[in-house]
Amino acid sequence: MKYGKINNIDKPVSRIVLGTMIISTDNFERSVDILDAALRNGITTLDSANVYYGGQSERAIGRWMEMRGNREEVVIATKGAIPNADRKRVTPFDITADIYDSLARLRTSYIDIYMLHRDDPDYPIGPIVEILNEHKNAGRICAFGGSNWTHQRLQEANDYAAANNLTPFTVSSPNFGLAEQVEDPWGPGCVTVSGPQNTEARAWYKQHDMPIFAYSSLGRGFFSGRITRQNFEEIKGTIDGACRTAYCHEVNFKRLDRVEEMAKQKGMTVAEIATAYIFSQPLNVFALIGTENEAEMKSAIAASETTLTADEMAWLNLEK
Repeated sequence: MKYGKINNIDKPVSRIVLGTMIISTDNFERSVDILDAALRNGITTLDSANVYYGGQSERAIGRWMEMRGNREEVVIATKGAIPNADRKRVTPFDITADIYDSLARLRTSYIDIYMLHRDDPDYPIGPIVEILNEHKNAGRICAFGGSNWTHQRLQEANDYAAANNLTPFTVSSPNFGLAEQVEDPWGPGCVTVSGPQNTEARAWYKQHDMPIFAYSSLGRGFFSGRITRQNFEEIKGTIDGACRTAYCHEVNFKRLDRVEEMAKQKGMTVAEIATAYIFSQPLNVFALIGTENEAEMKSAIAASETTLTADEMAWLNLEK
C-alpha cells in the first residue's frame, strides 16, 4: 500500500481510501468484516459523511473503532454542511452542529480530515475559514477542506487564510477518474476535475500539490468490469442511479472499449486499468473505492502501484 501525507495529520494516509456509504449499524456484522478487511490490507483511511445512511455509517465506524481499540491506526475523513430540502447549510452554525454530531456518532474527540460536503458560493468565505480554524485550534478537527468545491473557491479560501494568518484548506474531494462526469450524479453542486473541459482545474491542483480525495474514482462502478457495451441495456435497471446519470454515456463507453482492450493486453482487469490510470497522473491523488470484497481491495492496491505511460493514458482518455 502506498501512503501520502496531509498537512496537519501525523498519521500516514493510505492512497486507497475506503468509501463507507454501505457501512451501517443496520448490517453491523458485515460492516465490521469490511472494515477489518480494509485495515488488514493497509487501507487505513475511511471516507464518510454525516448523511451516509442517515448517520448510520459514522455510528458503525465509531462502534467498530471502539470495539477494536484502533482509533489511532485509522484516518477518518468525514463531511458535513450539505444542503437539505429547506436551505443551504454552509454556515458557521451548521458546520459547528455537524462537527459535534459527527464526533458523537464516531465516538471520538477528533476528526482527522473534515470536509464541507458542498459549497455555497453566495456565502462569504471569511466566516467559513474562520470557523474551521476555530475547530482546528480546539482540536476537534486536524485537517480540513472542501468536497465539491471549485478550484477557484478553494483559492479564494486559501487567499483569505494567507491574508489573515489562518490555516488554509489542505484537502479537496472532487470527482476524478477516467470516466467523464457528464451530468451531476446527485443534482446541482457536484464538482468534477475529470475530462478535457477541466484541464485548467487539474493544472491548479498540480501547481498547488493539493491532495485530491477522488470520489467515484471508477465512475460509481462504470469501470468495475460489470458494465459492458454489450450488456448495458440488459442490466441497465440494476445499475446505480448516479452511475447511470453521470457516467453511462457514449463518451465513456468509448473509453471503456479501450480499457477492455488494454486490460486484455496487460492481463489486468477493467477496474485495475482504470485505477492505474488515476495513480499514473501527475497529481496528489487518494482514490475512494466502494467495495465489500477483500479481493477487490487487494486488486485496487496492486493496481495503484501500476504505472501507465503518458501515451497509454492519453489513448485511454480519447486524446489519441
